[in-house]
Amino acid sequence: MLSREVFKLTKRFPKEEAFSLTDQWRRAARSIGAQISEAWAKRRYPRHFLSKLTDADGEQMETQHWIIVAFDDGYITREEARRFGSLALEVGNMLGDMMQNPEAFCSDEYLLKEMPADYFLTEPPDDPLNTEY
Repeated sequence: MLSREVFKLTKRFPKEEAFSLTDQWRRAARSIGAQISEAWAKRRYPRHFLSKLTDADGEQMETQHWIIVAFDDGYITREEARRFGSLALEVGNMLGDMMQNPEAFCSDEYLLKEMPADYFLTEPPDDPLNTEY
């Protein structure tokens, strides 16, 4: 939700901010979810899981920084800054809880029972690059 809201809000920013504030804030907000996804993929190893959660928290902190910059530069109102700041802090609190107890998320209960990937099959597919579509 945070990244989507940041994207919508920054659409109204001036064009000269497109490759600076707008881009940086959007990237940081989007990266939070990406880092959490990577953490989940590494949950078999609690230290790796914790490392990726720490990266996600760093992106969350960067997102807070861009909220302050956007407010200081007059691009968002105090109310918007508070709302976005609250969203970022909520994410940060959840990440903090996860980082305090990573083992709770790294048990066998959370391991996926996946089917083997197609690239492990002995017979090559007729159309390996799926060029029909």
